[in-house]
Amino acid sequence: MSLVQYSDSESEAESASPPAKKPRVEPRPGLPPLPAAFHDLYASSTRVSVKDDPNLHGGRKRAIPHVEGNWPSHLYLEWYPAKNELALLADLIAQAQGHDPKEHSIHSLLHSDLGAQLPLHISLSRPVVLRTEQRGSFTDLLQKSIRDSHIAPFSVLPDILKWVSNYEKTRWFLVLHVAKPLNDELNYLLHLSNSALASFGQPPLYAPSRDSRARASVAHDRRTDYSDCFHISIAWSLDAPAVGDVERVAAIDLKPAQDLEVRFDSVKAKIGNHVESISLPAT
Repeated sequence: MSLVQYSDSESEAESASPPAKKPRVEPRPGLPPLPAAFHDLYASSTRVSVKDDPNLHGGRKRAIPHVEGNWPSHLYLEWYPAKNELALLADLIAQAQGHDPKEHSIHSLLHSDLGAQLPLHISLSRPVVLRTEQRGSFTDLLQKSIRDSHIAPFSVLPDILKWVSNYEKTRWFLVLHVAKPLNDELNYLLHLSNSALASFGQPPLYAPSRDSRARASVAHDRRTDYSDCFHISIAWSLDAPAVGDVERVAAIDLKPAQDLEVRFDSVKAKIGNHVESISLPAT
């Protein structure tokens, strides 16, 4: 970049003037957190292929094949951990990994490949499929069910760290199991989700799969207690954990994690790339 040439008069005037003081920069307070609705707008990654290519997803296979007119859907409770909570969860993953990552490769669910923080969740449904014409009526039914339930926002506390697999046994997840909340909100919300999905011919979560009649009866029976099933996944692996991996996780000190209070004030319904946030009633 070339220097600007000034005339002699300009130079003398500048030399006679006292040097200008630099403006004082006041420290700026920390920026407020992004509104929850912002995350819903960018809940899905960009599709890089119209085919199921596991090489693009770390070896993972699509649970539901892409079919025109079908909308993969999922109901869940979402949690964005704070910075100190992320550090605690990252430490748990590191302890579960052990000294040799080659023996059992673990992939964190805390951040994306580009370093962006990812939301964690408690599932209220398995991956299901809705048809295009069902999306609106299903959302309306779920919204009414939650609104009429009078389930207020609530909190859960983690109590156990363990490995669990998906239905197909194609992936294993390192999860924080959560203790049963005071008013049994998780079982109640699961019952509402299962009932809404059953109305559209979809299978329930955490229910026997012997036949459709058995699934339907369990889906509408709120007396069934699935408190042993609710968890938050924090990492995953394509390989089943060996006995040593299971023992190492069981030996991890969970006292710091048991102080985490995970609060939920809405149910998320992800249908295709759209996320509907359904607020829990205030009272």
